[in-house]
Amino acid sequence: MNEKLLIWREEASRRVFECPVFSIRESRCLSPDNERGTFTVIDAADWAIIVPVVDGPEGRRFVMVWQWRHGAGELSLEFPGGVFEPGEDPAAAAARELREETGYAPGKIQKIGEFSPNPAIMSNRVHFFLAEDLINTGTRELDKDEYVETALVEEGEVSGGMGRAPYLHALMGSALALYWQTQNGPFRDRSALSAI
Repeated sequence: MNEKLLIWREEASRRVFECPVFSIRESRCLSPDNERGTFTVIDAADWAIIVPVVDGPEGRRFVMVWQWRHGAGELSLEFPGGVFEPGEDPAAAAARELREETGYAPGKIQKIGEFSPNPAIMSNRVHFFLAEDLINTGTRELDKDEYVETALVEEGEVSGGMGRAPYLHALMGSALALYWQTQNGPFRDRSALSAI
């Protein structure tokens, strides 16, 4: 592959919209054939999605959260997650978000992957983590506009339900795929998980 035949070069950009969650910019770029084009890019902070696992007599369950999704206009059952603070370490951000949303603190947390949520129009990344040896602190620290309910859901129910209500958030499917990779792929050795 000759990258020079594919890569566009940004010549200028200007912000055209900003809100608390993201901003939109107009990006003026030069193509590999020296043609100019203008593209819309959404800039937002990176965030984490955490797959928290609880092993017990009932089998393996995930700690998940019910929450209202304004874009879809419906309730969604999801793995917990949230936005990084500026300069925050990704693993620390993931552990913080897990505690804030669910009250569970991870004894072990391991990054299992990273994706661009939509590389055609978004500049940020979503980082995925596996959290184990959970301790239920019994306290949550929700944001003022955050209304979530925690649920322990059987591993098989989540796997079998993904892609149907209430498991409609596409990135939860990505999180689940990366989780299964840890169970059957390069992260099989559980001792590789790093302690916090």
